Amino acid sequence: MATFVLVPGGWHGSWSFDAVVPLLERAGHTVHALTLTGLRPDDDTATVATANLDTHTDDVLRLLDRAHIADATLVGHSYGGMVITAVADRARGRVSRLVYLDAYVPRDGESCWTLTTERYRQAFITGAASTGYAVLPPVGGDPRRRPHPLASFLQTVRLTGAVDLVPRREFIYCSGWKDRTPFTEVRTRLQADSDWQVHELPTGHNAMGEAPDAVAELLT
Repeated sequence: MATFVLVPGGWHGSWSFDAVVPLLERAGHTVHALTLTGLRPDDDTATVATANLDTHTDDVLRLLDRAHIADATLVGHSYGGMVITAVADRARGRVSRLVYLDAYVPRDGESCWTLTTERYRQAFITGAASTGYAVLPPVGGDPRRRPHPLASFLQTVRLTGAVDLVPRREFIYCSGWKDRTPFTEVRTRLQADSDWQVHELPTGHNAMGEAPDAVAELLT
């Protein structure tokens, strides 16, 4: 059985995987769904203001240490793809599988800011205007969403190449929001790379909520 570590996207917490976790556990797997630093309900202003991509990478690495996980399947949704990439590069062989669920797949020196579309960059700017350090969630959507640390969207990832040694790397493309998705280009790039397996789901970006059974089936 696998050990899954589920990393949410921007503005979201562990609750975004609530419909998927029991499906994986029912199949006998161990599951850890995280809420990253700066997105917890009790995080203070200083915590939100100082959290960045390194902070979120350390969140996951500490979990691997604390739970003595040596064979992890990391699943990153959206911004979470930035995090699982950095973790896998620093985890010293403790990650055996990476699954990017409609997520950013950065190369060395890239950031969420550089990889996303102008539409989302403008959303980051507008959302952070009131504080300068936390991006308010886009209008509408789940009320549990919280302001997201701006620095984590801006910080570039620094990779040694160790992430490329992870034996299983997969990308799940959600095709149900083609007019707005920032992930079409990365899907095309990875389809041409024999080291990657690319799947497709006919859902919007929130595949975990729209089609949890399909997501769980792909993960298992």
